[in-house]
Amino acid sequence: MKTLRQLVTSLALFGAALAAAQAQQVVLYSSNNTETIETALDVVRRKMPNLKVQQVTGGTGTLMKRIQAEAGNPRGDVMWSGGFGTLGAYKEYFEPFKAPEAASTPAEFRGPNDLWIGTNNHVMVLMVNEKQLKGMPMPKGWRDLMEPQWKGKFALTDPSRSGTAYMLVYGLLRQFGLDGLQAIARNAIITGSSGATYKGVATGEYPVGLTLEYAAQEFVAGGQKEIKLVYPVEGTYLAPEGMVIIKGAKNMEAAKGFYNALMSREVQEALLVKHFRRPARSDVNVAKLSGLPDLKSIKLFPLDQQAAAAEYEQLVALWGRAVAAARK
Repeated sequence: MKTLRQLVTSLALFGAALAAAQAQQVVLYSSNNTETIETALDVVRRKMPNLKVQQVTGGTGTLMKRIQAEAGNPRGDVMWSGGFGTLGAYKEYFEPFKAPEAASTPAEFRGPNDLWIGTNNHVMVLMVNEKQLKGMPMPKGWRDLMEPQWKGKFALTDPSRSGTAYMLVYGLLRQFGLDGLQAIARNAIITGSSGATYKGVATGEYPVGLTLEYAAQEFVAGGQKEIKLVYPVEGTYLAPEGMVIIKGAKNMEAAKGFYNALMSREVQEALLVKHFRRPARSDVNVAKLSGLPDLKSIKLFPLDQQAAAAEYEQLVALWGRAVAAARK
């Protein structure tokens, strides 16, 4: 039989363990919209009912610079999401972690040394508002937008502010060279965020936006029949969206559990069904669950994701020069 002292000690230890479980928390930095985050958290809460998630949202580039500035005293634990090119430029600020759920994600959608993992694969499309074409033909691909008559008729997000826009611009350079990139820069209206691009097309501000498949499809699903998705005839680009654990995270164990949960099939299927976000996992039937075309039926221009990550600074600078020259 336990003595009074042993009983008190046992109760104290139990209370401490219970408090720790109840106090489990994670600070999430995310460039995803509120609806997307809440869809994921609804599933995560069933897996981790004691976890509290504090959200800090903003553009990918802004959040990466925040992580960099806070390196000596990290305030965040997990960052979701960022394009692989952007993540590669800040890899020194990430904690390597090989999560159990990583086994279902193909190797090409994982970062070097387990520094990040792909959660979604974004397909870049031309989002067209047919009502705003005003007699112009429907564009079929990237080359159409390089023609003079398209000047000021399409929007493109600044690649320094968006990881997916970075992969789009990187793809254009690799596929069409510097001349093609400069032609796009001459004609494009540059926006400050991905949201500004696709929302601008949906509201009729721009006839065309170079943007993400899932974002355009949400407007189609919402009943906007004038919105069309064009998969460029020359081939389009995959822009994987990644997630990282921030180096030195104060809630490291909770962060690892949360990171693993966000990679789960249940979370990725929920994001596909509700928000048309293609999972990076290989075990989800996209066409059956969402009605989007199977990835195998889309013409893709191959990109080396690791090379894109390594060339981030050079390409952002090159794009900046191309835009500046176009505005003279």
